Amino acid sequence: MSNIIVAYFSASGVTKELAERLAVVTGADLFEIRPAVPYTDADLDWMDENSRSSVEMKDRNCRPEIASVVDNMEEYDVVFVGFPVWWYREPSIIDTFMEMYDLTGKKIIPFCTSGSSGIGDSGANMQELAPGAEVLKGDRFVPAVTDDELKAWVEGII
Repeated sequence: MSNIIVAYFSASGVTKELAERLAVVTGADLFEIRPAVPYTDADLDWMDENSRSSVEMKDRNCRPEIASVVDNMEEYDVVFVGFPVWWYREPSIIDTFMEMYDLTGKKIIPFCTSGSSGIGDSGANMQELAPGAEVLKGDRFVPAVTDDELKAWVEGII
């Protein structure tokens, strides 16, 4: 087992593909952050202010339930956390994930997918949720990122 895990939430599959590639590049274990209640297309309609995702993102205290847990989180030193950018930050389900574990002493490395929006304040937000961890600013990737680019990014931060 590696001391690195890539945990990710993916709404459309784009973040999943990136997370899988990152796990291969780093030799890390992989964990999908799945909502207990899966998101429907209607839930993800950011144009509808009453959609589930819109409602969750308006409430900074919202913590969507996660379907499963990492049973051995204490064994990891480095935790990559991946997500699509929602409303210029991490989705609320990532906040749930960050609060589920004692991440003290771990290096948390956020990464996100987006066509144009940056990672914003996600790293700072996640640091507040895991004060004993070292949460890096992280980075945004487009689907076309190469494995060599991912490897260079990882080598520059670990």
